[in-house]
Amino acid sequence: MNTLLSRRSLCLGAAALPLAAHAQVALPPLAMSERTLANGLQVIGLPLPGAGNVSVQVWYRVGGKDDPPRRSGFAHLFEHIMFKRTKNLPNEAFDRLTEDVGGNNNAFTAADVTAYLNEVPANHLERLLWAEAERMGSLQVDQANFDSERDVVKEELRERVLADPYGSLMNALPGLGYLRHPYRRPPIGSIEDLDAATLADVQRFHATWYRPDNAVLIVAGGFDPADLTRWVDRHFGPLRRPAEPLPRLKVAEPRRTESRRVALTGPAVPLPALAILWQGPRAGAADAPALQVASALLSSGDSSRLNEALVYRAQVAQSAGFWTDLNAEAGMLAAYAVAASGQSLAKLEAAMLAEIRRLAQRLIPQDELDKVRTQLLTSVVASRQTPGGQAEGVGWALVNYGDARQADGEIARLQAVTAADVQRVLRRHVLERPTVTVSYTQARSARKEGKT
Repeated sequence: MNTLLSRRSLCLGAAALPLAAHAQVALPPLAMSERTLANGLQVIGLPLPGAGNVSVQVWYRVGGKDDPPRRSGFAHLFEHIMFKRTKNLPNEAFDRLTEDVGGNNNAFTAADVTAYLNEVPANHLERLLWAEAERMGSLQVDQANFDSERDVVKEELRERVLADPYGSLMNALPGLGYLRHPYRRPPIGSIEDLDAATLADVQRFHATWYRPDNAVLIVAGGFDPADLTRWVDRHFGPLRRPAEPLPRLKVAEPRRTESRRVALTGPAVPLPALAILWQGPRAGAADAPALQVASALLSSGDSSRLNEALVYRAQVAQSAGFWTDLNAEAGMLAAYAVAASGQSLAKLEAAMLAEIRRLAQRLIPQDELDKVRTQLLTSVVASRQTPGGQAEGVGWALVNYGDARQADGEIARLQAVTAADVQRVLRRHVLERPTVTVSYTQARSARKEGKT
């Protein structure tokens, strides 16, 4: 299971051609049906007549932000536990139900959501609906499953965070960029919190969040809508809605009023690194598409501005990038770079900020804007051609906007972004806002040990 699965992880096939730079792209609205069962389960159907496959996805409205205090990583833990046995399914049954018939399954945990994604030949649809209803209603959360999947999550954390020379830096950024919001805690969790958890803690978390009135079932592909209605009613309709209300916690992220500097160290840092953080808007804000384009201009590909300026021209960085971490309730922006050998972090910081200011203040060539916008549009259009891509687009629209129909507006929102919009959002959210500047170097004790 891939824990922070990229929303745009689809590869373009040989037949997917880049869109013309100045062409206005328009796709027909998704053929979408929406209804809510008596138990609160939201159901969205996206029929694609003639499609040979069907995507069955269940999006639970629980993510890293919902982890209990001092129990980070619980949503991520359940991304794994949900593949264990149920009352009527053995461990790892979803692999057998999908991979053995030529399909696939995956899952991801993000700050606001945990999603389970399956794709199979269309004639296996009812079987997958039964299986998803089975794990929604009768997952066996016992000590054996808890222990085994906790070990898996801890090993994943070791590989992705602790073993990566810069993993601890990237994992620390949300805790420094957010002031109060639970987005401060990365969804992957911590070994200390996982070790402190008990089976009762985990069972309580499961009972609280994994229920029909906190889930969205999205089905896209080759199916008959009447069959979908009948099968959903048959398998999901009997599931019980708990009497306890969902404990939604709304935390208003305060505005940062002053800049600060933070020095972090790691045990094995080959070259010093730097990150600069700003507060950003929520994912559904009007400024979000322009920030997406700005991020692409700064860091998408070898010809991006930060790469060209810092890595190739000034040669002060080994690598550089820009990250827009926009979530449903708040956001963070981050510029980051690893210094080139012999280069100081002060020089790297000056070069990074100068390049961001240049984008925000000087003329943006139209062909450069068209290039990155075309790349973004091509990715969206390509995703709309597959059942899984359509379902994921709708899922993210629900998470970020609270409205599945907003998936139809993604192309228009990107096409509407102008050079003036890019510069306006950079001024508003970057140039005119306080920063958190984070240096990351090798710990002094580790440097001494390396010399002896």
